[in-house]
Amino acid sequence: MATLRPITPSDVDDVLALNERNVVKLAPLDAARLTEIQDWADRVDVLDVDGAFAGFVVTFGPGTPYDSDNYRWFTDRFDDFYYLDRIVLHEDFRRRGLGGFVYDDVEETARKHGRLALEVNLVPRNDASLAFHEGRGYVEVGRIGDDDHLVTLLTKELEA
Repeated sequence: MATLRPITPSDVDDVLALNERNVVKLAPLDAARLTEIQDWADRVDVLDVDGAFAGFVVTFGPGTPYDSDNYRWFTDRFDDFYYLDRIVLHEDFRRRGLGGFVYDDVEETARKHGRLALEVNLVPRNDASLAFHEGRGYVEVGRIGDDDHLVTLLTKELEA
C-alpha cells in the first residue's frame, strides 16, 4: 500500500541519495539545503510503499521566502498558487502509477489555491515528465533558462 508521510530524520539519507541520482533533472540538494527547504515548505513528504522508501515530494504554498528562480517566477505572476518543487520516484518504483497517486494528493492540497504550478526540463529534455503533465491537463505559461538548462513553467487550474 502506498502512503505519503512527512519526512523523518531516518529518511534524509535516502532522500539525498535519490535526489543526487536524479540531479540532472533537479536542483542539487544536501543536508543543509534540505533543512532550509523544510523550514519554508508546506510539505516534504516521503512516498512509502509497504514500508519501503519509494520517493519524495516537496511543495510550497504562496508567500514563502523560497529562493528558487522558478518559484519566484510564479510569485511575480500569480496572487495565489501551490508550487510543486520536486517529486522523485525511486527507480524500483517507477511505472506503477505512483506518480499519479502523488499528484492526486498534491492537486487536492493545491485546490484551495486554484492552481498547481511547477516546471519540467526542456534542456535536458524530460519527455516522460512532459507527457505525464500533458496527460494530466497542465499547460505551459512560460519558460526560463538558456541553451544549457531550459524549463517549461506549467500550471493546472483547479476548482475549489
